[in-house]
Amino acid sequence: MEKRMGVIGIFISDRKESANAVNDILSEYGDIVVGRLGLPYREKSLSVISLIIEATTDQIGAMTGRLGQIHGVKVKSMLV
Repeated sequence: MEKRMGVIGIFISDRKESANAVNDILSEYGDIVVGRLGLPYREKSLSVISLIIEATTDQIGAMTGRLGQIHGVKVKSMLV
């Protein structure tokens, strides 16, 4: 299956409850992550993680699907 490049935005509204679960999943899929940037947006009580990834659409779907099931987490992706 062909690998594609993409950007994934992860928005965490409940950092205390969700951060560990998000990091566990990102560690599992670490081999597809090319780059990662995490920013706390304290004024909005929001944490934002942006990922640059290279993976198959199946891998991307599996990772984003698992992340999206975590309470307080929203995930958006864009592939090229």
